[in-house]
Amino acid sequence: MPADQPTDPRPLPDGLVLRTATPADLDQIGELLTARGDAHDAEDHRLVVEDPAAGWETCAVVVDGDRVVSTATLLDEELGLSTDGLPGPVRLPAGQVELVATDPGFEGRGLVRELMGWAHDLSAARGHLLQVMIGIPYFYRLFGYSYAVDIPAHRPLVEPPGEEALAGHAVRPATTADLPDVRRLQEHAQQAADLRMPHSPPRWQWLLDRHGSTTWVVERTGPGGTAEVVATGRTTPPEDDVVLAELAATDRPAALAMVARAHRLATSVVDASPLVVWDRRGTVAGEVVDELCGPAARQAEQYYVRVPDEVVLLDRLRPVLDARLAAADLGPPDEVVLSTFRRHVRMPVVDGRLGAPRPGGTLQSPGASGGAGVAPDQLGPLLFGPHGIVGLSQRHPDVYPGPHEALMAALFPPVTADLLTYYLP
Repeated sequence: MPADQPTDPRPLPDGLVLRTATPADLDQIGELLTARGDAHDAEDHRLVVEDPAAGWETCAVVVDGDRVVSTATLLDEELGLSTDGLPGPVRLPAGQVELVATDPGFEGRGLVRELMGWAHDLSAARGHLLQVMIGIPYFYRLFGYSYAVDIPAHRPLVEPPGEEALAGHAVRPATTADLPDVRRLQEHAQQAADLRMPHSPPRWQWLLDRHGSTTWVVERTGPGGTAEVVATGRTTPPEDDVVLAELAATDRPAALAMVARAHRLATSVVDASPLVVWDRRGTVAGEVVDELCGPAARQAEQYYVRVPDEVVLLDRLRPVLDARLAAADLGPPDEVVLSTFRRHVRMPVVDGRLGAPRPGGTLQSPGASGGAGVAPDQLGPLLFGPHGIVGLSQRHPDVYPGPHEALMAALFPPVTADLLTYYLP
């Protein structure tokens, strides 16, 4: 039975109840997350719910009497999509579901489905236009998610920098006082990507406080004798095999120093695997990764995306689409038609600019109306993925640009992405 508000308790079969978590649930949630996931998950959950910037309303539980048997947490995110011709990215409020766990004795009873419904309702109430998440293979497709955005390539270090790379640099764990510099470096690195998701404001502090990863800074003494933060990165613990992610630097020596420190960390454990470094194309860090690292594994790795309402999302994206349309210089069409087959969207073009999208019903043959077709599960990849409509049409029979391929290719090109998440996928 649906609740009136996302935070209202929801009765479930067999006497179970889905409700917002409370401080009295903290220990049980922590025990469940630890048993079903990672030892650090309980700490990560506590950092979220005890921070007023997030709070207990971000977490829900299913209870059997007083016993917590399933849980999930919704994080607030914000993506930005940019393109040439715009002064800045279009902001896209989003949600991310994390810290999902169910007691083994209660699996197979649809509890995660109920919790995902709760999370999506709460996400909508908060004005989120989409959801993005990291998740186990296939499972979250059951809840309307599609693989859409490439996860950065994980590349093994094959040419470790020598200890001389650390000369003139001090590498240490970041502190709260370093956060403005860390954010500055990350913002600069993310400018190389079309689609960006920074860490949310409260998560910067959570990352410093948690033990499941370490955020580092590289300092170098500047001309005035003042130490300057010139690089940052984030590593997993040595006992988990070290990964260096989120590498951002002002120059090559700073990036080399961070890689050298991470390599030292990786080799501090006997029989540890070689350091793995995340690629970051188009940045100083990416150039260093190309120089020092081997190729990534060929298996695809992507973030999930869910688009609950394509009409609302396309309306928000109109400045991006207008800029792409103007840059293409193809001559404005009368309208743009995009069909997901059971329904479609029409966007009129007035004075070279797109008007508000209008929803319509079934349109099984959009090409006959001058439109493009895209299967509903390919909307996320179309809007945010690395292939664009032309690349998707080469991979999926139910995606095609229609008779105006040049127009659709201009409106829906390949998108590069740089997403920063609580967990390193």
